[in-house]
Amino acid sequence: MNTIINTINNRISLRKYRDQDIADKDLDTIIHSAMRAPTAGNMMLYTILVIKDQHTKEQLVKSCDHQPFIAKAPVVLVFLADHQRWYDYYTYCQVKDYCRDNGIDYEEPCEADLLLAASDALIAAQNAVIAAESLNIGSCYIGDIMENYEFHRDLFHLPQWTFPVAMLTLGYYPEDMPRTPRERYAKDYIVFNETYKRLSDEALRDMFAKNDNKISPTNHYHANNFGQFMYGRKTGAEFSKEMRRSVKEALKNWK
Repeated sequence: MNTIINTINNRISLRKYRDQDIADKDLDTIIHSAMRAPTAGNMMLYTILVIKDQHTKEQLVKSCDHQPFIAKAPVVLVFLADHQRWYDYYTYCQVKDYCRDNGIDYEEPCEADLLLAASDALIAAQNAVIAAESLNIGSCYIGDIMENYEFHRDLFHLPQWTFPVAMLTLGYYPEDMPRTPRERYAKDYIVFNETYKRLSDEALRDMFAKNDNKISPTNHYHANNFGQFMYGRKTGAEFSKEMRRSVKEALKNWK
């Protein structure tokens, strides 16, 4: 197995970091690798914010569901879906005049543009993750950066056509830390040939059987099975409700 595949297969989400600043050359390598990611039309519809300020990291602990390890990461990267830069350039290039003179409708960014920019940003983020892993720098994705849109807008001075779609904490692995990647679901339930396949009740039961066996009768969510447990813990949780509210608020800029 080659080293790239080995790096991918042995990565874990790291929430405990060595007490050591990330070397500038390593951070530069991670950023460069992110910027080499595939991108729609070579437009690079994203911006990367490099966060090292301790106060800012502590603010992110509070705004991202009170996860203390965020503040202990030497570096935090925030990946923004970003159409602001291109539309500022269109203004500079007098594109509205160009459209008027050529009978073209001038369109401002809409939801589809946000999704495309989010794809660009997430692809870049994953490149950063793999590059970091190859340097013995662990990472953890923080989806909660999509919550509290107004707070993050003000914290990072975000203009109208940007939105934070991912955040990464970065830090060197502690010495001699064992890495045990979490088991993934079987390929048969996730990968289909040619067309989508909805799983039967039997297939769903088999897919989640191991998870059901781990649910304690006295679990915090009063759940009788893994589906109920995950809805209580994730889908129906307060942070998910806040994320939905936050995204709806941000979407008002993209219509």
